[in-house]
Amino acid sequence: MKRILSLLCLLTAVLTLLSFSACGTSEEGSGTRDEASDTQSGLYQIENYQSDEVFDIEEVSLSSDNAQRCKTYTFRFLSDGYRIRGYLSLPTSAVSSNEPCKCILFCRGGNANMGPMNDSYTSYICSVTGRAVIAAELRGAGDSEGADQFGGDDLHDVIKLVDLCEKHFSFVDMADFCVVGTSRGGMSAYMAARQDKRIRRIIAISAVSDLFRSYEERDDMKEVMESLIGCTPEENPAEYEKRSAICWTDEITVPVMIFHSTNDERVSYAQAQEMYEKLKDNIDCTLITHDDDRHGDILPEDYKTINEWLAP
Repeated sequence: MKRILSLLCLLTAVLTLLSFSACGTSEEGSGTRDEASDTQSGLYQIENYQSDEVFDIEEVSLSSDNAQRCKTYTFRFLSDGYRIRGYLSLPTSAVSSNEPCKCILFCRGGNANMGPMNDSYTSYICSVTGRAVIAAELRGAGDSEGADQFGGDDLHDVIKLVDLCEKHFSFVDMADFCVVGTSRGGMSAYMAARQDKRIRRIIAISAVSDLFRSYEERDDMKEVMESLIGCTPEENPAEYEKRSAICWTDEITVPVMIFHSTNDERVSYAQAQEMYEKLKDNIDCTLITHDDDRHGDILPEDYKTINEWLAP
Protein backbone atom coordinates (compact mmCIF):
# COMPACT_ATOMS: atom_id res chain seq x y z
CA MET A 1 0.00 0.00 0.00
CA LYS A 2 2.86 2.39 0.86
CA ARG A 3 4.46 1.65 -2.50
CA ILE A 4 1.20 2.41 -4.29
CA LEU A 5 0.79 5.67 -2.40
CA SER A 6 4.39 6.61 -3.22
CA LEU A 7 3.83 5.89 -6.89
CA LEU A 8 0.63 7.96 -6.87
CA CYS A 9 2.43 10.88 -5.25
CA LEU A 10 5.25 10.64 -7.77
CA LEU A 11 2.78 10.52 -10.67
CA THR A 12 0.93 13.54 -9.30
CA ALA A 13 4.18 15.49 -9.01
CA VAL A 14 5.18 14.63 -12.57
CA LEU A 15 1.79 15.65 -13.95
CA THR A 16 1.92 18.91 -11.98
CA LEU A 17 5.41 19.65 -13.32
CA LEU A 18 4.32 18.95 -16.89
CA SER A 19 1.30 21.17 -16.41
CA PHE A 20 3.44 24.09 -15.19
CA SER A 21 5.89 23.50 -18.03
CA ALA A 22 3.10 23.58 -20.63
CA CYS A 23 1.70 26.79 -19.12
CA GLY A 24 5.12 28.42 -19.27
CA THR A 25 5.55 27.46 -22.93
CA SER A 26 2.13 28.84 -23.78
CA GLU A 27 2.90 32.14 -22.06
CA GLU A 28 6.21 32.51 -23.90
CA GLY A 29 4.53 31.85 -27.23
CA SER A 30 1.80 34.31 -26.43
CA GLY A 31 4.37 36.92 -25.41
CA THR A 32 6.26 36.47 -28.70
CA ARG A 33 3.11 36.88 -30.76
CA ASP A 34 2.09 39.97 -28.79
CA GLU A 35 5.53 41.45 -29.28
CA ALA A 36 5.36 40.83 -33.03
CA SER A 37 1.85 42.24 -33.09
CA ASP A 38 3.00 45.37 -31.23
CA THR A 39 5.81 45.84 -33.75
CA GLN A 40 3.41 45.43 -36.65
CA SER A 41 0.81 47.79 -35.22
CA GLY A 42 3.51 50.36 -34.51
CA LEU A 43 4.53 50.71 -38.15
CA TYR A 44 2.73 54.05 -38.49
CA GLN A 45 3.08 55.25 -34.90
CA ILE A 46 5.14 58.21 -36.02
CA GLU A 47 6.09 59.28 -32.52
CA ASN A 48 8.13 56.07 -32.25
CA TYR A 49 10.49 57.40 -34.94
CA GLN A 50 11.67 60.25 -32.71
CA SER A 51 15.46 59.98 -32.31
CA ASP A 52 18.65 61.99 -32.08
CA GLU A 53 18.60 62.56 -35.85
CA VAL A 54 14.82 62.83 -36.41
CA PHE A 55 12.98 65.01 -33.91
CA ASP A 56 10.28 67.66 -33.32
CA ILE A 57 7.73 65.42 -35.04
CA GLU A 58 4.30 67.06 -35.13
CA GLU A 59 1.10 66.15 -36.95
CA VAL A 60 -0.33 68.85 -39.21
CA SER A 61 -4.04 69.64 -39.08
CA LEU A 62 -5.22 69.65 -42.69
CA SER A 63 -8.39 71.56 -43.52
CA SER A 64 -8.91 70.23 -47.02
CA ASP A 65 -10.19 66.96 -48.44
CA ASN A 66 -6.59 65.78 -48.28
CA ALA A 67 -7.10 65.23 -44.55
CA GLN A 68 -9.32 62.25 -45.37
CA ARG A 69 -6.78 60.78 -47.75
CA CYS A 70 -3.55 61.33 -45.88
CA LYS A 71 -1.90 62.17 -42.58
CA THR A 72 0.79 64.82 -42.69
CA TYR A 73 3.64 65.58 -40.30
CA THR A 74 6.46 68.07 -39.98
CA PHE A 75 9.75 67.11 -38.39
CA ARG A 76 13.35 68.17 -38.26
CA PHE A 77 16.37 66.06 -39.12
CA LEU A 78 20.12 66.41 -38.99
CA SER A 79 22.10 66.78 -42.21
CA ASP A 80 25.78 67.75 -42.11
CA GLY A 81 25.10 68.90 -38.55
CA TYR A 82 22.35 71.32 -39.63
CA ARG A 83 18.76 71.07 -38.42
CA ILE A 84 16.61 70.83 -41.52
CA ARG A 85 12.81 71.07 -41.67
CA GLY A 86 11.14 68.02 -43.16
CA TYR A 87 7.61 67.17 -44.29
CA LEU A 88 5.96 63.77 -44.47
CA SER A 89 2.53 62.74 -45.80
CA LEU A 90 1.18 59.21 -45.47
CA PRO A 91 -1.84 57.74 -47.30
CA THR A 92 -4.57 56.81 -44.82
CA SER A 93 -5.15 53.61 -46.80
CA ALA A 94 -1.63 52.44 -45.96
CA VAL A 95 -1.99 53.52 -42.33
CA SER A 96 -5.25 51.57 -42.05
CA SER A 97 -3.85 48.43 -43.67
CA ASN A 98 -0.63 48.76 -41.66
CA GLU A 99 1.41 47.80 -44.71
CA PRO A 100 4.57 49.52 -45.99
CA CYS A 101 3.96 51.86 -48.91
CA LYS A 102 6.01 53.16 -51.82
CA CYS A 103 7.43 56.65 -51.61
CA ILE A 104 7.95 59.87 -53.54
CA LEU A 105 10.69 62.32 -52.55
CA PHE A 106 9.66 65.85 -53.51
CA CYS A 107 12.25 68.57 -54.26
CA ARG A 108 10.92 72.13 -54.11
CA GLY A 109 11.78 74.86 -56.56
CA GLY A 110 12.78 78.45 -55.99
CA ASN A 111 15.69 79.51 -53.83
CA ALA A 112 16.17 80.48 -50.21
CA ASN A 113 12.81 81.91 -49.04
CA MET A 114 11.39 82.30 -52.55
CA GLY A 115 8.85 79.50 -53.08
CA PRO A 116 8.94 78.08 -49.54
CA MET A 117 8.04 74.49 -48.81
CA ASN A 118 4.83 73.67 -46.94
CA ASP A 119 2.60 70.74 -46.06
CA SER A 120 0.19 71.37 -48.96
CA TYR A 121 2.79 70.10 -51.46
CA THR A 122 3.31 66.73 -49.82
CA SER A 123 -0.31 66.21 -48.79
CA TYR A 124 -1.67 66.90 -52.27
CA ILE A 125 0.82 64.63 -54.05
CA CYS A 126 0.18 61.93 -51.45
CA SER A 127 -3.60 62.19 -51.82
CA VAL A 128 -3.55 61.86 -55.62
CA THR A 129 -0.84 59.19 -55.96
CA GLY A 130 -1.49 57.05 -52.89
CA ARG A 131 2.23 57.07 -52.08
CA ALA A 132 4.04 58.38 -49.03
CA VAL A 133 5.63 61.74 -49.83
CA ILE A 134 8.67 63.16 -48.05
CA ALA A 135 10.36 66.52 -48.57
CA ALA A 136 12.75 69.01 -47.01
CA GLU A 137 12.85 72.78 -46.78
CA LEU A 138 15.95 74.32 -48.33
CA ARG A 139 18.87 75.24 -46.13
CA GLY A 140 18.54 78.77 -44.84
CA ALA A 141 14.81 78.89 -45.62
CA GLY A 142 12.09 78.77 -42.99
CA ASP A 143 13.63 77.28 -39.87
CA SER A 144 16.16 75.14 -41.74
CA GLU A 145 19.71 75.93 -40.73
CA GLY A 146 22.61 76.45 -43.12
CA ALA A 147 22.74 78.30 -46.43
CA ASP A 148 21.22 77.53 -49.82
CA GLN A 149 23.93 76.80 -52.38
CA PHE A 150 21.54 76.17 -55.27
CA GLY A 151 22.51 72.53 -55.71
CA GLY A 152 25.75 72.54 -53.72
CA ASP A 153 26.01 70.94 -50.29
CA ASP A 154 22.25 71.36 -49.87
CA LEU A 155 21.93 68.30 -52.12
CA HIS A 156 23.11 66.31 -49.08
CA ASP A 157 19.70 66.99 -47.50
CA VAL A 158 17.97 65.23 -50.41
CA ILE A 159 20.25 62.19 -50.08
CA LYS A 160 19.73 62.22 -46.31
CA LEU A 161 15.99 61.85 -46.87
CA VAL A 162 16.65 58.77 -49.01
CA ASP A 163 18.76 57.41 -46.15
CA LEU A 164 15.96 58.04 -43.66
CA CYS A 165 13.42 56.32 -45.91
CA GLU A 166 15.61 53.25 -46.22
CA LYS A 167 17.01 52.97 -42.69
CA HIS A 168 14.77 54.91 -40.32
CA PHE A 169 11.16 55.07 -41.51
CA SER A 170 10.28 51.38 -41.63
CA PHE A 171 6.90 52.03 -43.27
CA VAL A 172 8.63 52.98 -46.55
CA ASP A 173 8.81 50.35 -49.29
CA MET A 174 11.99 51.30 -51.16
CA ALA A 175 10.93 49.48 -54.33
CA ASP A 176 10.44 51.89 -57.25
CA PHE A 177 11.54 54.88 -55.17
CA CYS A 178 10.67 58.04 -57.12
CA VAL A 179 12.01 61.59 -56.91
CA VAL A 180 9.88 64.51 -58.14
CA GLY A 181 11.29 67.99 -58.67
CA THR A 182 9.88 71.29 -59.89
CA SER A 183 12.01 73.98 -61.53
CA ARG A 184 15.26 74.19 -59.53
CA GLY A 185 13.95 71.09 -57.68
CA GLY A 186 14.04 69.24 -61.00
CA MET A 187 17.74 70.07 -61.17
CA SER A 188 18.11 68.57 -57.68
CA ALA A 189 16.15 65.49 -58.73
CA TYR A 190 18.48 64.81 -61.66
CA MET A 191 21.55 65.40 -59.47
CA ALA A 192 20.28 63.09 -56.73
CA ALA A 193 19.48 60.30 -59.20
CA ARG A 194 22.93 60.62 -60.73
CA GLN A 195 24.50 60.11 -57.31
CA ASP A 196 22.10 57.70 -55.59
CA LYS A 197 21.08 54.48 -57.33
CA ARG A 198 18.33 53.84 -54.78
CA ILE A 199 16.30 56.34 -56.81
CA ARG A 200 14.44 54.35 -59.46
CA ARG A 201 12.35 57.03 -61.23
CA ILE A 202 12.43 60.76 -61.94
CA ILE A 203 9.54 63.15 -62.58
CA ALA A 204 10.87 66.52 -63.76
CA ILE A 205 8.37 69.40 -63.78
CA SER A 206 9.48 72.61 -65.52
CA ALA A 207 12.95 71.42 -64.57
CA VAL A 208 16.25 73.22 -64.90
CA SER A 209 18.51 70.85 -66.80
CA ASP A 210 20.98 73.34 -68.29
CA LEU A 211 22.12 75.95 -65.80
CA PHE A 212 24.35 77.62 -68.39
CA ARG A 213 21.27 78.28 -70.52
CA SER A 214 19.26 79.42 -67.49
CA TYR A 215 21.98 81.89 -66.58
CA GLU A 216 21.90 83.40 -70.08
CA GLU A 217 18.10 83.43 -70.34
CA ARG A 218 17.29 84.91 -66.92
CA ASP A 219 18.88 88.28 -66.23
CA ASP A 220 16.88 88.45 -63.02
CA MET A 221 18.51 85.21 -61.80
CA LYS A 222 22.13 86.01 -62.60
CA GLU A 223 22.79 87.80 -59.34
CA VAL A 224 20.97 85.06 -57.39
CA MET A 225 23.05 82.29 -58.99
CA GLU A 226 26.30 84.18 -58.54
CA SER A 227 25.48 84.79 -54.88
CA LEU A 228 24.32 81.27 -54.01
CA ILE A 229 26.79 79.31 -56.15
CA GLY A 230 29.61 81.76 -55.53
CA CYS A 231 30.69 82.31 -59.12
CA THR A 232 29.63 82.92 -62.72
CA PRO A 233 29.71 80.21 -65.39
CA GLU A 234 32.82 81.81 -66.84
CA GLU A 235 34.63 81.91 -63.52
CA ASN A 236 33.94 78.29 -62.60
CA PRO A 237 32.17 76.29 -65.32
CA ALA A 238 32.57 73.04 -63.34
CA GLU A 239 30.12 74.28 -60.70
CA TYR A 240 27.50 74.94 -63.38
CA GLU A 241 28.23 71.69 -65.20
CA LYS A 242 27.63 69.52 -62.12
CA ARG A 243 24.22 71.21 -61.77
CA SER A 244 23.34 70.68 -65.46
CA ALA A 245 21.97 67.22 -66.24
CA ILE A 246 22.26 67.97 -69.95
CA CYS A 247 26.04 67.60 -69.51
CA TRP A 248 25.80 64.04 -68.15
CA THR A 249 22.64 62.47 -69.58
CA ASP A 250 24.55 59.19 -70.01
CA GLU A 251 24.57 58.93 -66.21
CA ILE A 252 20.77 59.06 -65.98
CA THR A 253 19.85 55.38 -66.12
CA VAL A 254 16.31 55.31 -64.71
CA PRO A 255 12.92 56.11 -66.32
CA VAL A 256 12.17 59.84 -66.61
CA MET A 257 8.87 61.66 -67.11
CA ILE A 258 9.19 65.32 -68.12
CA PHE A 259 6.42 67.95 -67.93
CA HIS A 260 7.04 71.34 -69.51
CA SER A 261 5.04 74.20 -70.99
CA THR A 262 6.05 75.55 -74.38
CA ASN A 263 5.80 79.19 -73.26
CA ASP A 264 7.44 78.80 -69.87
CA GLU A 265 9.31 82.06 -69.27
CA ARG A 266 11.26 80.91 -66.21
CA VAL A 267 12.81 77.73 -67.58
CA SER A 268 12.74 77.50 -71.36
CA TYR A 269 10.98 74.64 -73.10
CA ALA A 270 14.21 74.11 -75.06
CA GLN A 271 15.77 72.63 -71.93
CA ALA A 272 13.08 69.94 -71.73
CA GLN A 273 13.28 69.23 -75.46
CA GLU A 274 17.04 68.78 -75.40
CA MET A 275 16.90 66.49 -72.35
CA TYR A 276 14.23 64.37 -73.99
CA GLU A 277 16.18 64.05 -77.25
CA LYS A 278 19.31 62.98 -75.37
CA LEU A 279 17.54 60.51 -73.09
CA LYS A 280 14.87 58.86 -75.23
CA ASP A 281 17.13 56.47 -77.15
CA ASN A 282 18.76 55.05 -74.03
CA ILE A 283 16.08 54.97 -71.32
CA ASP A 284 12.32 55.06 -70.88
CA CYS A 285 11.70 58.80 -71.25
CA THR A 286 8.36 60.57 -71.72
CA LEU A 287 7.83 64.25 -72.52
CA ILE A 288 4.41 65.75 -71.70
CA THR A 289 3.97 69.16 -73.33
CA HIS A 290 1.42 71.87 -72.53
CA ASP A 291 0.87 74.81 -74.87
CA ASP A 292 0.71 77.50 -72.20
CA ASP A 293 3.03 79.46 -69.94
CA ARG A 294 2.53 77.60 -66.67
CA HIS A 295 5.62 76.94 -64.56
CA GLY A 296 5.96 74.25 -61.92
CA ASP A 297 2.29 73.27 -62.03
CA ILE A 298 0.71 69.90 -62.78
CA LEU A 299 -2.84 69.71 -64.09
CA PRO A 300 -5.21 67.30 -62.31
CA GLU A 301 -5.43 65.18 -65.47
CA ASP A 302 -1.65 64.87 -65.50
CA TYR A 303 -1.82 62.84 -62.30
CA LYS A 304 -3.75 60.13 -64.14
CA THR A 305 -0.79 59.87 -66.52
CA ILE A 306 1.64 59.87 -63.59
CA ASN A 307 -0.28 57.17 -61.70
CA GLU A 308 -0.37 54.96 -64.76
CA TRP A 309 3.37 55.47 -65.20
CA LEU A 310 4.02 54.68 -61.55
CA ALA A 311 1.77 51.62 -61.50
CA PRO A 312 3.59 48.30 -61.11
